[in-house]
Amino acid sequence: MASSKWARFAQKEYGRLYNISIKKRVRLAFMVMIALAICAVGVSSYKIAARELQKNAFATRQEAVNKTAQILDDKLYQISNAVRSIMFSDAYKQMMTDVQSNRIADYYVHLSELQYVFSQVGYNEPLIDGILIATPIGDFYPISRRRSQTQSFYESNLYYDIKNLTGGKWIEGHTDKFFTGNSRALSFVTKGMAGDDSDTNVFIVVNVNESGLIATLNRQAASGGDPYFIADGDGEEVVRTDWSAAHGLHRDEPFLRRATGGQGSFFYDFDKAEYLVNYTRSSVEPDWLLYGVQEKSKLLAQMKGVQRTTLVLMGVFLLLSWLLSNRLTGLLLLPLFKLQRLMREVEDNRLDVRFSSRSGDEVAQVGFQFNRMLDEINRLIRDARDSEAGKRKAEMRALTAQMEPHFLYNTLNTIYCKSVLGENDDVNEMIMALSQMFQLGLSGGKDWNTLEDELSHVRQYCAIQQKCYEGLFDYEASVSDDALLGCTLPKILLQPIVENSIQHGFKDRSVDGRIRIKADRENGLLHLTIEDNGSGFDAEQVKQRMQLNRDAKKGYALVNIRERLRLFYGDDARMALSNTGEGGARTDLWIPIGRTEGEGDA
Repeated sequence: MASSKWARFAQKEYGRLYNISIKKRVRLAFMVMIALAICAVGVSSYKIAARELQKNAFATRQEAVNKTAQILDDKLYQISNAVRSIMFSDAYKQMMTDVQSNRIADYYVHLSELQYVFSQVGYNEPLIDGILIATPIGDFYPISRRRSQTQSFYESNLYYDIKNLTGGKWIEGHTDKFFTGNSRALSFVTKGMAGDDSDTNVFIVVNVNESGLIATLNRQAASGGDPYFIADGDGEEVVRTDWSAAHGLHRDEPFLRRATGGQGSFFYDFDKAEYLVNYTRSSVEPDWLLYGVQEKSKLLAQMKGVQRTTLVLMGVFLLLSWLLSNRLTGLLLLPLFKLQRLMREVEDNRLDVRFSSRSGDEVAQVGFQFNRMLDEINRLIRDARDSEAGKRKAEMRALTAQMEPHFLYNTLNTIYCKSVLGENDDVNEMIMALSQMFQLGLSGGKDWNTLEDELSHVRQYCAIQQKCYEGLFDYEASVSDDALLGCTLPKILLQPIVENSIQHGFKDRSVDGRIRIKADRENGLLHLTIEDNGSGFDAEQVKQRMQLNRDAKKGYALVNIRERLRLFYGDDARMALSNTGEGGARTDLWIPIGRTEGEGDA
């Protein structure tokens, strides 16, 4: 019964088919054939593409982990090379000579000479966060870092870990106890070698910024990928990351049993989701493994895209037999129009724009080259700015460091003479003043002082000079507002002016000299006035000599001050020279209030 009904239905439809035009029948036949072909090709293509995508995704992920491990090994190797470059430096060899002879007299000389070596190493490898050379005559380290006084290297765990080893050793991430700040770092520790390979009990510690290292590795991660982390063979963190801290791998024995051999991959469940885990063992530190994890659904997201694309294409080719040429042309030229628009924005100095495209055609390649060109331009601009800022800072410190030694010679001679004459009270006062003066002048390695410290520095200087030239002059300083005492200014700024007054202004005077310093606020600036009742000077002639003979010894103090103000504040600070109503010299300085060293270098 059913078969007879189906036969009647088929006969009816067959008759209807022959009742339509042949054009429609041919079209229908072609549509059926095309539909079958598209379905067969689509399904086959999807299966092949899915298989290849999964295979390539796994291989690509492993390759990315291997490359990242190579970057890690390169960084570790470069840092160990940096230690060798320190030991090959002349400053280190000279220091080791004194270590072997147990001479501590030149400790500060060696500390100063090693600063250039430390700065070069830090410049060549920015991940280095601190360097410590522990020796029997004292510790040597970059003075830009503050040494912790509570932790001796020879009482630390690092010392007991390395003292019996012949080579260097990498220490997992830990809290740095040798420098203040309690920052986390990896440490490379090795014995310092002397020229004769003798045991000197010298050790070198190089701290590597932990967050900087993992950030460098994570920059290699694919977009949307999960971050890398490093653990040792027991699953303990080498570098602390959110992932490794959250999952406690050292307690996950099944996971650790899977991570064996030099490299490999496996699927593992974390947080109720399946992840692909790729790992590679470090060739520099074999007990360290670099792990890369990525959720399987994200890794194979392209397969869903291929599936959707296949279905869409099948539908499109079934429903459409042609495409509008103008629409197709518009689609083909869309990336080119986008690139043209970005170039116009670059003409308006918008260097932060970037070209993006999912395709890899010729237009996309040009766009990506355009991106690389913009990156290079931005890098060159940053390098130029950094270079100029570094140059200004170096010039300012060089000017600060260029101090004539005659004051120190004269002071020491005076102290000696007074000591011979038995004037012990004066000797004690001069030594104390000289000590406090140099303490304020050094200012802990900073390039600036507060106004209060600067006035104290001048006060100690005048106290010494009053002992050297008894009765020659008196000194007075006044500040209109105590709040101004906290203002910052370049260190050793006022003392050279006062020294000029004593040496030149009072050269024809033996008594009743007077030096006055006043500080007040004027139009948002710190106004400093230094005046004396000496012989004065021709202000215009001094200005011309300062302009024409910048390297001359005569007038060098004023040139030094002017150049330091220019380097520190630019055009925001100024200096004026004049004579007082009494005929003495007057120097006026106007300095921005609240400016710091960082702003001066910007």
